[in-house]
Amino acid sequence: SASPVGLRAPHPPVTNAVVPSMATSTATTSAITLKGSVAIVTEFFNYSINSILYQRGIYPPETFRRMSKYGLTMLVTSDEELVKYLDNVLTQLSAWLTAGSVQKLVVVVSSIATGEALERWVFDVHTDKSALSGGSVNKSEKEVMGEIQAIIRQITASVTFLPLLEESCSFDLLVYTDDDVEVPRAWEESDPRYISNSDEVKLRSFTTKVHRVEACVSYKTD
Repeated sequence: SASPVGLRAPHPPVTNAVVPSMATSTATTSAITLKGSVAIVTEFFNYSINSILYQRGIYPPETFRRMSKYGLTMLVTSDEELVKYLDNVLTQLSAWLTAGSVQKLVVVVSSIATGEALERWVFDVHTDKSALSGGSVNKSEKEVMGEIQAIIRQITASVTFLPLLEESCSFDLLVYTDDDVEVPRAWEESDPRYISNSDEVKLRSFTTKVHRVEACVSYKTD
């Protein structure tokens, strides 16, 4: 597939700041529209990226605050620069999801000293193109939230199977899109940042029936 594009992430850490809590959707509906699906998937990416950054120690633990989501206690950054960066990425991602042009989102964790990629968290996105023209699909939000909860639990448990990151690390977000997608000027083409000598662990998936997201993490082995 085409080369991914990325928006340069701020280097950790910056100063502490408190941000207002995000609006959250309530899980009661039993039909999901394209707009509803985009909101669910974008929100999932926000919480899962935050969870990876916290669990893997990319940002200091004291820069995260606790929130309740998916029936779990989630940790979300209060670092002002990082909040702004994630807002930018997720706003653009949301537009691409609406158009059905996202193929995957990748969180790359790399050594600050050498620039070498140490972990790749890959979220493959499959879109039911027939759902892009309107209408809704039959699936309860509650069911989707249960599936998402299972993935978040796996991300949280990842510290038990991933090698310890013994050096300071930074992260990059890469998005693979369809070839004909217009990319904003601030975004730049990136190489895929593959890891040489890696193992892979498949995580669970979830589907809104409009978008299906499959997750896995690959990490460097000696």
